[in-house]
Amino acid sequence: MVAETASQTKTLVIVESPAKAKKIQGFLGSSYVVLASYGHVRDLPSSASEIPEKIKKEKWSRLGVNTENGFDPVYVVPSDKKKRVKELKDALKECDELLIATDEDREGESIGWHLLELLKPKVPVKRMVFAEITKSAIQEAVTNTRELDEHLVAAQETRRVLDRLYGYTLSPLLWKKIGPGLSAGRVQSVAVRMLVDRELERARFVKATYWDATADLKAGETGFTAGLHSVGGTRVAQGRDFDETTGKLKDDADVVLLGEDEAKALVAKIAAADWAVAEVETRRQSRKPYAPFTTSTLQQEANRKLSLTARRTMQVAQKLYEEGLITYMRTDSVALSNEAITAARKTIETRYGKEFLEPKPRIFATKAKAAQEAHEAIRPAGTAMKTAKEHGLSGPDAKLYDLIWKRTVACQMAEAKLRFQTAKIAVGEAEFRATGRYVEFAGFFRAYVEGTDNPDGALDDREAALPPLEDGQKLGCDKVEPVPHETKPPARFTEASLVKNLEAEGVGRPSTYASIIDTIQNRGYVEKQGSQLVPSFTAVAVNKLLEKNFSDLVDYKFTAEMEQKLDDIARGKQDRLPYLNRFYAGDAGLDTQVKTNEEKIDPRQACTVTIDGIGRDVRIGKYGPFFEAGEGEERVTASIPVGVAPADLSDEVAEKLIKEKKEGPTALGEHPETGEPIYVKNGPYGTYVQLGDVTDEKPKPKRTSVPKFLNPSELTFQDALDLLALPRRIGHHPVTGKVVNTGVGMYGPYVLHDKKYGSFDKKTHKYEFEGREYTVLDVTMDAAVDMLSKVKPKSAPEPLRVVGEHPDDGKPIGIYDGRYGAYVKHGKINATLPKGTDIKTVTKEQALNLLAEKAAKGGGVKKKVAKKKTAKKKAAKGKS
Repeated sequence: MVAETASQTKTLVIVESPAKAKKIQGFLGSSYVVLASYGHVRDLPSSASEIPEKIKKEKWSRLGVNTENGFDPVYVVPSDKKKRVKELKDALKECDELLIATDEDREGESIGWHLLELLKPKVPVKRMVFAEITKSAIQEAVTNTRELDEHLVAAQETRRVLDRLYGYTLSPLLWKKIGPGLSAGRVQSVAVRMLVDRELERARFVKATYWDATADLKAGETGFTAGLHSVGGTRVAQGRDFDETTGKLKDDADVVLLGEDEAKALVAKIAAADWAVAEVETRRQSRKPYAPFTTSTLQQEANRKLSLTARRTMQVAQKLYEEGLITYMRTDSVALSNEAITAARKTIETRYGKEFLEPKPRIFATKAKAAQEAHEAIRPAGTAMKTAKEHGLSGPDAKLYDLIWKRTVACQMAEAKLRFQTAKIAVGEAEFRATGRYVEFAGFFRAYVEGTDNPDGALDDREAALPPLEDGQKLGCDKVEPVPHETKPPARFTEASLVKNLEAEGVGRPSTYASIIDTIQNRGYVEKQGSQLVPSFTAVAVNKLLEKNFSDLVDYKFTAEMEQKLDDIARGKQDRLPYLNRFYAGDAGLDTQVKTNEEKIDPRQACTVTIDGIGRDVRIGKYGPFFEAGEGEERVTASIPVGVAPADLSDEVAEKLIKEKKEGPTALGEHPETGEPIYVKNGPYGTYVQLGDVTDEKPKPKRTSVPKFLNPSELTFQDALDLLALPRRIGHHPVTGKVVNTGVGMYGPYVLHDKKYGSFDKKTHKYEFEGREYTVLDVTMDAAVDMLSKVKPKSAPEPLRVVGEHPDDGKPIGIYDGRYGAYVKHGKINATLPKGTDIKTVTKEQALNLLAEKAAKGGGVKKKVAKKKTAKKKAAKGKS
């Protein structure tokens, strides 16, 4: 028996992540050794210290790409990966076969190639691919292996080199001409252009006003609402009839434009007239279910329905995939395997009934031009089609899995049947219309209804019934009133709509959109306001420079063609070298363009932004955007507050900021106790009141933000005194006896009791209790107690990944998603992960080092407490 074990052959299987390795090891048994590479094992140099000594004197060394000899990349093994590479080499010595089981996409193929380059195996090598981590899928993948796809490797390498040349050549130009810390990127810069273009459309937008009317009508005892449609046989104007840049009716708009006087006159004329149904039109419609999820559509829908960012969606999906619950989540394909279709159809029949099952299996074809990556849509793994509850999932895991489950099941369900009814109602010379909507058969609506990017858009399964109506029927009118409307500017992008637009333009790959959205936020190009992605003034300046001097590089069509070239390389239809030569070298290449344009780009002009409709230019400075007025000693600069979007500026705002800066703050009066002046000031984060002046003795005078329920321009002396008196004690909590305070903090007004914060309404900074609205200045104990009772207890965040147990106490070391990025946590010590770190690749050793460094810098709670005690002792000695 011993001799037999000794002679048993071993196969080394290499995957990317330890979670995946552990799962697959359980399926394959003792004759296989499954280890993780922790993502990429080597890459282009990420810093000057990583550049090999032998090439440091070369002109191209900073790029890490030999632009003088075939664009050969210089690959290095990062210091934190050297130990892992050695472990893989040692494991391979004990094995008789090597299976490269990295993800089935270009990146996975590339990781596999790099592993072979480093390990230099002398045993047979096979490529193992799978779309889901289930026992049957893994066992089938071991049996049906293939060769490494050199074309996919070449495409990924070309993409990496292309992105390096683009970013490392253009970014330094932005540092010199606009400011440090900026970057350009092949997809990133185009995404920024989309956001900026939309913002400038909003800035050019001219508001228009139009009127129509609504009527509350009755058919018997049943009421319904109708809207004015036409007058004298001509349709009344709606928002779509106006030109967005002039605010005037479009030349081809054959409509009646009602102003306030005309609308009121019409209403007065028809209010007492006879109302009757002129005609009732009925039409029926069938709705087909949506295709199963791809990477892009999953990101869009998770953002709309679950408010998950693209990055968070991919993190949760990665976890579900590695736990064997869903298929591979980086895919452009909408196809489902026969097994998946059969499983979905069986589930429909069991859970919903045979009438909800589409008679024949529904087959979806991938329409994307450059569809690649995995060969199947994102769906629940296996054939059991268990629900999130049956898997015991909770939190974001359960919500995202549930979304995927419903979408997969719905795609094989019967069509939904809808009936629409339009009632044309005549009254005098006017015609009103009312629309009814009925779901005659829910079909796939029983399982799933897609969200919409329009917050006012109705969901497909909603009904809006009209009472029974027939031609000639007399109606009663309870009320008819004129209604004013204003046209709305184009909506800003959300993450969902940006992802949708990038994919529609063929820019980048859906698998990279999450990192692109992260990057443009980290670089200060975009700020999130609610769900909107609002570009900064810096983004406008950078986009202007690139569009003016490197128009091709931010052109949607040109960028999409670049993606097509990479796909051609992946299919073996094009060689990488001629393409890279055309892009970078020669008279029209990127290198020459940058050198030529660098001389003629004026930094002052590059940092100057002109916004339509504003007489003054915006300048980009070291401390943010500002207006400038006057020259020489008379020159005045006025900062633009944080949160003010380019399209929201106006001449009034500009002149107000400049005037305030010129005149300086005006004191509302003197504090009755201290005699110090009280000022109202505008800062980068809004308006605030300040007690006294900034002096050497008092570098930080007391300040309190002005809440939203107060108008800064109408602030009284008493308002300012009341604000400066905050925080104030409301009293003692009737249950606990502990103090309840109220004040204004970084995130607005609050009520505080026993380390628990109650919040006022975010939009109004008020709180409604027993029919009255309270503010931070007059909130009572009863209102405060009610507010605090609604505070949900904080649940401990779930780790994105557990990297192992700490050697000191055996407690887990987790990776968490924080406000400022991912971090590792053990006990009460948190250590931020370096920007750009792939959480899949973080090792236990790396985590321990980061935690130790943080503890050494005072990150431990005990050290912080000790420092506070020392500070108090020193202060006490100083007083004595």
